[in-house]
Amino acid sequence: MLESHHPTPTYRVALVIQYLGTHFHGWQRQLQQRTVQEEIEKAISVILGYHVTLHGAGRTDAGVHAAAQVAHFDATGRIPAEKWATVLNSYLPKDILIRASAGVSNSWHARFSAAYRRYRYTLYTEDRPNLFVKPFSWHYYYAPLDEALIQAALKPLMGKHHLAAFHRAGSKRKHSWVEVQAAECYRSGSFLHIEIQADGFLYGMVRLLVGMLVEVGSQERSLSNFTEIWTYQHREKVKYAAPAQGLCLLRVGYPDFPFPQEVWYDTLPKLVFSH
Repeated sequence: MLESHHPTPTYRVALVIQYLGTHFHGWQRQLQQRTVQEEIEKAISVILGYHVTLHGAGRTDAGVHAAAQVAHFDATGRIPAEKWATVLNSYLPKDILIRASAGVSNSWHARFSAAYRRYRYTLYTEDRPNLFVKPFSWHYYYAPLDEALIQAALKPLMGKHHLAAFHRAGSKRKHSWVEVQAAECYRSGSFLHIEIQADGFLYGMVRLLVGMLVEVGSQERSLSNFTEIWTYQHREKVKYAAPAQGLCLLRVGYPDFPFPQEVWYDTLPKLVFSH
């Protein structure tokens, strides 16, 4: 039986985590639901013999993937911080992988020390479905998508804005201000990729945003109408969220990060093929 209280922590461990979100009800621990946070906490607790809390950089929704989620926990014992990745991987299910682990100062926090989060959304635009890309993309074949129009729609979003139009109900966040640091749309053969980087994201923001961007890209909605909706916070006009499986937390950036770039910076292979 695990102890209800753990000893005073002696060191803090940071983790870079990958997971396939398909069979998870999101990152955050929830009652009677399978979540990434709970799976990793259970593994750490078994190893240490007491309960721990794992603090993540962001809370991905049900079905959303992560190429380089970041989290930290406090531990005692003799396992070196850099060995935790190997140890944990032997306890975790196959749809979670710890890329690396490292020691950080007790003032470093996976969520509050982060400078940005970056997401990538992938759409598959061929007419026919493909089983091998289905878990990682939105099969959008209803109309041609113009990436130049989507890029034009993204441009005014740069900077700090009140994005209540892309804020799903149910969030505990008290405001909807977001500083968008980068936003781009580009094509790789049969795939269209949309990447958004910001200091933080609202609950459901990227999927709601992508749902409207495809309306712009298919010329179902004008650029001016799209901009007007989020500028004047017309949340009632944002009615459709893009499917979860096309979204991936690409990376989290920090001013002081103990991992080399190859561990966390660009670890999601781009889906690309053309005829």
